[in-house]
Amino acid sequence: SSDLHGLAWERLVANHDQLKKWLVVQGLTAVKAGELLAREGIVVPERTVQRYALEVLGVGRSARGTTVRVADGEPGVEVQIDFGKMGLVPDPDSGRRRVCQALIFTAVYSRHTFVWLSYSQTTATVIAGCEAAWAFFGGVFRVVIPDNMSSVINEADPTEPRFNQAFIEYAQSRGFIVDPARVRTPTDKPKVERTVHFVRNSFFAGEDFVDLGDAQRRAVLWCAGRAGLRTHGTTQCRPVELFALEEQRHLLPAPAAAYDVPVYVTAKVHRDHHIEVAKALYSIPGDLIGCRVEVRADRQVVRVSYRGAVIKVHPRTAAGEIGRASCRERA
Repeated sequence: SSDLHGLAWERLVANHDQLKKWLVVQGLTAVKAGELLAREGIVVPERTVQRYALEVLGVGRSARGTTVRVADGEPGVEVQIDFGKMGLVPDPDSGRRRVCQALIFTAVYSRHTFVWLSYSQTTATVIAGCEAAWAFFGGVFRVVIPDNMSSVINEADPTEPRFNQAFIEYAQSRGFIVDPARVRTPTDKPKVERTVHFVRNSFFAGEDFVDLGDAQRRAVLWCAGRAGLRTHGTTQCRPVELFALEEQRHLLPAPAAAYDVPVYVTAKVHRDHHIEVAKALYSIPGDLIGCRVEVRADRQVVRVSYRGAVIKVHPRTAAGEIGRASCRERA
């Protein structure tokens, strides 16, 4: 009987249908359901919602397995990152709802978290997420521990993984080391593995977003508020406070300027001694017609290599144009 449980339990009984929809049909957590109730002015202790979910609706965790805690290391050294699939978010450009991916950063020492949302998992997306994370944290962690995501690792290996060239250049420019987790070994990055579920259940589930920009703004607020100000079960500290007190001062300085993400392509030399890169043409010296060359292009320069040696450097030109250097050569 609800009389034996008190006023908080009676409030849950009065909202039984809504709770059943959230917890049973939509699969939200009891914590998230409690937050949604609070938005409607129905404030109930978190533990009471969990008990109601378990005893009345038969959902939730009744017991926890035994785990062995791994040492967290020194403050400001390691951050673990991983992608997590969230759900559908409206995309005004395409006029449809698209799957949203969350690139999640979890500081190993403090558990302070940052979330970067996107519709893709490209190298450019990971770099953009890192840049946003360094701004959020106010500095750069010395070691980044990613999953074996293809945007960072071209070929996984237990001892000698082959890194994506664009990302390793980025890491070198920002001064951090990349130490990828082993393939199919989530225990190598347990902090962010647990955070992925927390982000999905606490931040994303049950929410309606206008677009990706709206979702990202709310994600930053969630990271600083709900995620940052909760008392973490392991550290027994609020992540944002522990980070500010013991971790932030140990980070490398935050970048002062935006990073120029390069493009790497393999291009074929055509019969007129030109290659096409991003819809612009660049001349190639020598008898290399039909050969394939390696190209690195950023906003300023296009560098062309053949068999490991740089054979031509062009200023970057707009699509539909011919590189200035090639124009001089043809004059």
